[in-house]
Amino acid sequence: METIILRDEYIKLGQALKAVGLCESGVEAKDVIGEGLVKVNGEVETRRGKKLYDGDVVAFRGEEIKILK
Repeated sequence: METIILRDEYIKLGQALKAVGLCESGVEAKDVIGEGLVKVNGEVETRRGKKLYDGDVVAFRGEEIKILK
């Protein structure tokens, strides 16, 4: 499981996918999120701008990202 330590109050979903290298670009992140391939806390999320906070878990391509403060 990858972790992202928040520098601010939140990070957007598309940025989180890029930050850990699961997507190479914002366009790729937008596409996979729009196709319903990404889950946040177990629920499919289709909004690239979804704000992730401390404790959220993102799942994509068999990988998980934990958001920590």
